[in-house]
Amino acid sequence: MVAGAGYAAGRAGASRQAQESDQEQRLAELEYQQSMPPAPAAPAPPAPSPAQTDTIEQLTKLAQLRDAGVLTSEEFETQKRKILGS
Repeated sequence: MVAGAGYAAGRAGASRQAQESDQEQRLAELEYQQSMPPAPAAPAPPAPSPAQTDTIEQLTKLAQLRDAGVLTSEEFETQKRKILGS
């Protein structure tokens, strides 16, 4: 019986050592992750260029003139093509 008790105690000790080793490894991994610099943030989308803003403003004004009846649909399309360069 003494041999059986010694075997059981040895297995329990080995199991505790394995658990402690796993725990130490996980702690080491967490410490490593925390020591790493944070990932860079995604860059902000570029602001529209002044030329794009100007084009949008011109098209908006043309649409308002067309909606007010100052320009015909054909005049609007002609001016729109000129602004867009096509």
